[in-house]
Amino acid sequence: MGRLEGKTAVVTGGSTGIGLATAERFAAEGAHVFLTGRREAELGAAVAAIGPEATAVVGDIAEAADLDRLYEAVRARGRGLDVLFANAGGAAFAPLEKATDEHYEQNFGVNVRGTWLSVQKALPLFNEGASVVFNASIRADDGWADFGLYSASKAAVRSLARTWANELKDRGIRVNAVSPGAISTPALDRVGGKDEVDAFKAELVKRVPIGRLGRPDEVAAAVAFLASDESSFIYGVNLDIDGGEHQF
Repeated sequence: MGRLEGKTAVVTGGSTGIGLATAERFAAEGAHVFLTGRREAELGAAVAAIGPEATAVVGDIAEAADLDRLYEAVRARGRGLDVLFANAGGAAFAPLEKATDEHYEQNFGVNVRGTWLSVQKALPLFNEGASVVFNASIRADDGWADFGLYSASKAAVRSLARTWANELKDRGIRVNAVSPGAISTPALDRVGGKDEVDAFKAELVKRVPIGRLGRPDEVAAAVAFLASDESSFIYGVNLDIDGGEHQF
């Protein structure tokens, strides 16, 4: 029997990368998984790959009405909600002197506002002992040039995990965060042309002590642990998944 047998889970940003890998892991552990994302074709392909234990609800977590539709689908299943992986996020990079309102909204509108709404609107559905896991980032700490707004938004996500773990503890709801480092996801392949992508990946690898990029399934394994009852005494933590980048 899987660690999430009979449970209901939601994965935001579940169509590719870490979100998809985690949705696949949740389903393999016995959960029924609701996936949401903005790209209908990719979301449909993800559900087809996972099988009958997955349900797609197209939407943007920064839009309250879209989240209402997502949670209405969860409510209609009639089993409440046991796991929320608040994974969806945005990233727009610019140095301070060139940052615009659009950069701000791309980062904070999804990463902070979307995360806040994703949890707040799920509150009536959470079962006793539910688990919430946020996808933060080790970039919240490292001060990379051009990453100012993105890093600040992810630092806010980590702060929300600590505060809400305290606020929701009396309901038995655990809130934690994971902070991936350099993970090989489709998003990395969209940073530019092939030469730019290859150079960026090579630069990332130089910073990782074990000498390689992480895999989405490695993040998914950690999220599945935090989602399960095996982490029942863990509240408000931030778990780096970074090949040692922040440890050595």
